[in-house]
Formats: sequence, C-alpha cells, structure tokens
Amino acid sequence: MSRLVVAAATLRRAVFQPRCFLSHACHTLQPSHCTSRSLTSCTWSCVPACRSEGRTVGACGSVFPVGGARSLLVMAPVLSSSDLPAALLVDNYVKENKVMIFSKSYCPFCHKVKDLFNQINVTYTALELDQIDNGAEIQDALAEKSGQSTVPNVFINGQHVGGADKTFEAHANGTLLPLINKSDHEFDYDLIVIGGGSGGLAASKRAADLGAKVAVCDFVTPTPKGTTWGLGGTCVNVGCIPKKLMHQAAIFGHDLQDSRDFGWDTPETVAHDWNKMVEGVQNHIGSLNWGYRVALRDKKVNYLNAYAKFTDSHTIQTVDRRGKEKIITADKFLLAMGGRPRYPDIPGAKEYCITSDDIFSLPHPPGKTLLVGASYIALECAGFLEGLGYDTTVMVRSILLRGFDQQMAEYIGAYMLKNGVTFIRGAVPTKVEQIEEGTPGLLKVTAVTNEGDEIVEEYNTVVFAVGRDPCTSNIGLEDINVELAKNGKVIVNNEEQSSVPHIYAVGDIMEGGQELTPVAIQAGRLLAQRLYGNGNLLTDYVNVPTTVFTPLEYGCCGLSEDAAIDTYGEDDIEVYHSYYQPLEHTVPHRPENDCYAKLVCLKSENERVIGFHVLGPNAGEITQGFSLAIKLKATKSDFDNLIGIHPTCAEIFTTLNITKRSGKDVNAAGC
Repeated sequence: MSRLVVAAATLRRAVFQPRCFLSHACHTLQPSHCTSRSLTSCTWSCVPACRSEGRTVGACGSVFPVGGARSLLVMAPVLSSSDLPAALLVDNYVKENKVMIFSKSYCPFCHKVKDLFNQINVTYTALELDQIDNGAEIQDALAEKSGQSTVPNVFINGQHVGGADKTFEAHANGTLLPLINKSDHEFDYDLIVIGGGSGGLAASKRAADLGAKVAVCDFVTPTPKGTTWGLGGTCVNVGCIPKKLMHQAAIFGHDLQDSRDFGWDTPETVAHDWNKMVEGVQNHIGSLNWGYRVALRDKKVNYLNAYAKFTDSHTIQTVDRRGKEKIITADKFLLAMGGRPRYPDIPGAKEYCITSDDIFSLPHPPGKTLLVGASYIALECAGFLEGLGYDTTVMVRSILLRGFDQQMAEYIGAYMLKNGVTFIRGAVPTKVEQIEEGTPGLLKVTAVTNEGDEIVEEYNTVVFAVGRDPCTSNIGLEDINVELAKNGKVIVNNEEQSSVPHIYAVGDIMEGGQELTPVAIQAGRLLAQRLYGNGNLLTDYVNVPTTVFTPLEYGCCGLSEDAAIDTYGEDDIEVYHSYYQPLEHTVPHRPENDCYAKLVCLKSENERVIGFHVLGPNAGEITQGFSLAIKLKATKSDFDNLIGIHPTCAEIFTTLNITKRSGKDVNAAGC
C-alpha cells in the first residue's frame, strides 16, 4: 500500500509560519491555520462538500481522493519571505526535498505531473505559487535558476528535470525512477546479489533497470565428481532445462514406436546416442550461460565469478577461482544462493555416486542405474532414463512425492512400474562399493528394508535424490545475526526481509517458500521493484502451479485432496474426477485409463475449486492455463460453463460430472 507522508520537511535556516496549504482531492488548494495534525483544527471550506461526494479527508496533508487511492503529496511549508530572498528559498526547497514540484493549483499540467508521481508511488513535495504572497518572486528565481519560466517545474535530488513534457519523457524512457532512487550512501553498491540463479538474476536486472548500482556474486563449488557449470543457477544448468530436454528425448522414443501405427515406416529398433544428446543439451545450456552474462553487462550489473562471505552486515569478501580476494560493500544484500543435492552419510556415497548435479552432463551412458529417493527429481530422472532404454530402478524409503496428492503420486508410480521401471519400496542403502572402474563402472549397493532384510544388487550408476540443502553455511550469516531455521533456510517476513533489515532472501533458501524457478523469479523482480521502484506488490505464494515431468506428466495447482480434507473436513469437500484417453493414444492402442483428471471443490463456498490435478501428456501446458482460474477463485459451475476445445486433453475439465462420493464408474469413454 502506498505510503502517505503527512509531515512537512524541515528546511535548514528557514523560518516557518504556522500555516499550510493543502491540495485537496478536488485539486482546489485550501488554506489552513492549524498547528496540530488533527482534522478538527483544520478550516478547509471544501471538507464538508467533498465528504458529501464520497471523498475521504484526513489530517493536514492527508488527501484521499475518491475510490480510496492515496495521494503522495507533501505540501511544502510556507517560508517567511522577510527572512530569505526568493533565490535562497528556491535553493532550500530543492535541496531539502527529494522530489520538488513548483506548481500552481489551477494548472492542468501540474495536476498531470502530480498524478504521475501518485501512479508510480513516489512521494513528492509541492509548492503552489499562486497561493503564497511571494509566488511571483519565487517563479522569477526559478526562471533564473533553471531557465524555465513555466510550471510545473520539477527537481529531483537537486537536479532540474523540467516541465510536464520533460517529466513524462523521463518516465517513458526509464530515467525517472533511477533519478529518484539515486544513492545517498557511501557503499560500493546499492545492492549485491549473492547467487546467480533465476531469482538473483531477475532481481539484479530489475534493480539495475530502476537505477540501482548492482553486483552479482556467483560461484559454483564443484561436485565430488568435479562437475561445475556457468551462470544461471540450478534450473538452467542442472535442473528444469536439461531435465525437460531429456524428458522430451524419451518422449520421442515412445512416439517413434507409435509412428508405425500412423503409417510411418519406422524401424523396429532405433538406437539412442547418449553422448549426442548430452552434447546438444550442454550446447543449449552454454548459450543460455552466455546470454545471462551479456544481459548483466548490457544492464551494467557487475558480475563477479567469486565466492562471497560476509565480514560484517554491509561488507563481503570475495574469492575467485584463482584465489584472488576482494572486499566490497553494499547498502542492501539479496541472498539467492539456492540449494545443492544432499548425500546420505553412508560409505561410498560421495566417492562413487552422483546426483542431479552430474547426470545431465555425464560424459558416458549411465548403463543400469539406481535412483535413490522418492522426490520428483528421482522420478523424473528415472522416467527419462527408462525411456532412453536404460535398466532403471528406484529405491524408495516410504511414499512417493511427499507433499503432493498421494492418489496422483501412486498413479505415477503404477504407470512407471507398468512401463519398465523397477521399484524397491521400503528400503534405504547402507553402503556403496566399487567393483570395477570404467565409463560406466560397476558398483555394489547394499540396502536394508524396513523389516530389516538386506538387499544387495549391482549397478553401473547410482544417483542420489534424497533432498537438497540450502547454500547458507560458510558464508558468515550467523556472524551477522541473520536468523536461520533448523534446516538452514533464511527466515524472512512477507517482504522477503531477513532478521537483518537490509538483507533479503528469495528462492530455495527462503524458509516457507516454494522451491520453484518461476516463484524465485517473481519474488526477485517484485522485491527489486519495491526497493528501487516504489512498488508495493508482494509475491503471492498461494495457488502456485507446478508440474512433475514424469513419463506421464503430473500438473497441479492448489490443495491436494489429502490437504483439502485435513483443512476443511471430508464433509465439505467434493471431488470430481475421470480417467481420459488422449485422441493421439487411440490409433496406437495405448491403454484407455492411464490419464486422469481431478477437481477438488469446497462445497461451502459454492464448490469453489481449491485443487486442480491432471495426469497426462502436456500436463504442464494444461495446468498453466487453468491455474489462473484457480487464483481467481473459479467455481465448479465456472468450469462447467466453459466451452472446451475439441479434441484436446484439457477439455475433460469442462465435462467432469462424476463425484468420488457417488462411487460411479469413471473409466474413459469415447467422444
């Protein structure tokens, strides 16, 4: 919400009269002879009339136009002309006010300039020259000082901007806010971002656009296998981007099989070249890395490929890969270091095994592979590895996809099992031993089940996907009193502000946040807008859509069925659901009931849809579109009244009419 400033600035060597002039919502300037800040002592002649028109009038200087939008006007105090010459009065007004508008109450161009500053949420000070005794002398002094004899005459941080045209021109070309946000500190930078991932880059570029002097520190500590990567963070290098590309590679394999039923003379056996795929994926990632560096350079953001550590709350020491040290300071800091995969504390884990940090650039085919973990990372990797033709096993301690809808999670597991992935449920590895070196080598994995039975099996590659840890250790946060949760994440308020007011955090290291790239990007951009663009929007962490890119994709937005029942009670929840078969699956005779759609509705709120779930091809694309409806509080009747696009998978959500409560059959049917 806009900040309303009601106190007049104190000007050095100036004598005040106990009199203020207040620009009312109706743009008339009314004199008031109040020394208190209470409305009861004001003598505005237009207050009763404006109240009758629905306007809200606050204390002296508080102006609330119709509709409740707040004016950010601070009326300039009237200075005694007998004490200071007009030229010195002008100098004092300009010096003591960040945004100073010399105006006339009846001038429409003055009103437009004030409206502009209100729209961009900038507090300004205005002096209405037609309402003060020495207005003509001040205007003459302004002409002498600025070369401009007309109003509005705008100064920002002591610099003459000009009249209405020049002010609007500066706003249009992006130079107005940077001029307003000009630094008033002596640090090296306005903002230092630690972490060059999605959230950090988004924040740094937006802050630079708004005129902040910004540096980004990014350093990738090599994995135990020596893997490292360039600018861009987890998503670009070892996450979303390579994962989706390899997921697509596996889909092509299935499509090649289906193509024969559509008339293509495709060979029964088509070989896949792992190294060729990795080369293509890494070339694309390299182009993104370069693009990010160019973008930072173009926006004059200083990129430091160096490890950063706090020495005090405004100072960091950086060390680059050559060991060169540097000390830099900043007014504000943004922590955006992300997280790294966790290794279990068992013999051989770090010595012989890899994580998602290594799999996407693995320089040789993985061969027979064990993935340890039940997270979306484990299942996604298992899905594309099986699709590429590798013998793939997933070892799971308990449930699949903790935190997601468990019915959907079990459907994913069943589909993967049916299509060739082996699952070892209720077991954890206890040690990994190397039997043979090679590319790939051979490893012996010993595991124990929940019942205490021992399992021993050999694999070429073992991938751990048992969770991620935030990169908040060993950078000095504890020494500067940044409060951390037990899991190492940074505790922040709803403005992403840590316990140290000038240090912020976004992305995977933020306690209570969501470990999703678009969330970090949104949080970074909005934070920069609030810090340097007078913005007031906060990141909305509710009803964030996401997709798990398993062989059949799973998209969701809102509450799982389990969470909805826990939150509202089973009696208040209605679930509409159905299996469905994509049209493109009919000709190759794929199973009719692999795909599934579900809406979780809150009965007490007119069946508002509080959970959206879809399992099928292109689930991410479907979910992205429908997630807007969830955020806008759409009801089941809104979905029913929506006309579907035929023939598509998404149209199933416009025709769901069977509830779980009814127990009726929901197997797929024809058009």
